[in-house]
Amino acid sequence: MTVTSNLPDGPKMPRFLRMLKFIGQPVKYVDDFAKLYGDTFAIRSSRGNNHIVYFSQPQALEQIFTADSSHFEVGRGNVGLRFLLGDRSFMLTDGDRHQRQRQLLAPPFHGERMRAYGQDIRKITQQVSDEWLIGKPFDIRESMQEITLRVILRVVFGLDEGQLFEELRRSLSDLLNFISSPLMSSAFFFGFMQKDLGAWSPWGWILRQRQKIDQLIYALLRERRAESHQNRQDILSLMMAARYDDGQAMSDEELHDELMTLLVAGHETTASALTWAFYWIDHLPEVREKLLQELDTLGVNPDPSSMAKLPYLTAVCQETLRIYPIAMNAFLRIVKTPIEIMGYKLPEGTAIIPSIYLAHHREQVYPQPKQFKPERFLERQFSPYEYLPFGGGSRRCIGMAFAQYEMKIVLATILSDFQVCLANKRPVRPVRRGLTLATPAGMRMVATPQVKRANTPALV
Repeated sequence: MTVTSNLPDGPKMPRFLRMLKFIGQPVKYVDDFAKLYGDTFAIRSSRGNNHIVYFSQPQALEQIFTADSSHFEVGRGNVGLRFLLGDRSFMLTDGDRHQRQRQLLAPPFHGERMRAYGQDIRKITQQVSDEWLIGKPFDIRESMQEITLRVILRVVFGLDEGQLFEELRRSLSDLLNFISSPLMSSAFFFGFMQKDLGAWSPWGWILRQRQKIDQLIYALLRERRAESHQNRQDILSLMMAARYDDGQAMSDEELHDELMTLLVAGHETTASALTWAFYWIDHLPEVREKLLQELDTLGVNPDPSSMAKLPYLTAVCQETLRIYPIAMNAFLRIVKTPIEIMGYKLPEGTAIIPSIYLAHHREQVYPQPKQFKPERFLERQFSPYEYLPFGGGSRRCIGMAFAQYEMKIVLATILSDFQVCLANKRPVRPVRRGLTLATPAGMRMVATPQVKRANTPALV
């Protein structure tokens, strides 16, 4: 390709109208631009070099994810999350500090430590699903949020009962539900909406709710530091015991911000993915039948690790995260020093968006990309530049393995006991929920006991 300093082509519509479409129709926004302008397109800015360039080809994503991190700044491009996560969140840091924090936080989310949480995930899933009224419609997303929040509080915080557990559970649910509403989702993108006009104003309520959660987390840190025994295996205790290379422990402020990050990133996202999975499993009877045949091979009271190894269940989870990735884009990167991507020389100040959604809908990689077909993942493997639901490079989500593990255990546990069907069989289209892609609010399902089947044919 000829090297050029020009930006790729892109839409010319006024910013306000473009932002309304970006917020209100997130999938149509990128689909329409990709149809008009191809794999790479630019949203031009009239102010300096603050252009935004979308990339989705595997070659482009590889160049971005393998580039030296000194070329990019991530924290400045994602300041909209700072009010929620805090100044010290590893998601908003760059360079050596980001790498140090990742190294400290990542171990509990992998290997034997992660698998040790399997029974907790299964138990919490059973507790929540046992509360369903057989034959009565219920909000499936609310149930999935309840499961994923309890899992986070148990696995990360070491909490599963008591006043602090109840207060944190309620306060976090209230805050995340409020900021994810269609109106408040706009506040992430329009600064004029972020005005504290008192406790009864929307942003004022958010800030006060955030302060209440801060007080609860710091109370938990004080309580945990006062404990004499050191035999806890929750992630908070492991974080408190961990040390940087210079021997220093994490401060309470660092612990607080990382806990908020794990709560926000690991709760809402997994709940959305699980809700989508239940939708597709009911929407496509052939998928449900293959899944039930595979689950039948586990026998009675299976071990969570056995659930996590099931190939078709794994493929269903992978296809769920492909067709409507919860995060439509990987982290926005702001160019610090000029860089060339796919022949385009991008000046300092340019914002680069690796589009996960568009990468997952490339016809060349995924034939019939709008069709839900788990078999894709049984037929071939995809590179990390073709399939990237958790982002890529040094910014890939540290909870990737844990989220996939949790999804499989929750699905296998519920589907072994219940048939979960949509109360309304109309097709569902994705909507924006905060910064993520989710099912529309209020999607209701009905649970009935799963029919135990004998002598089912082998899965093919």
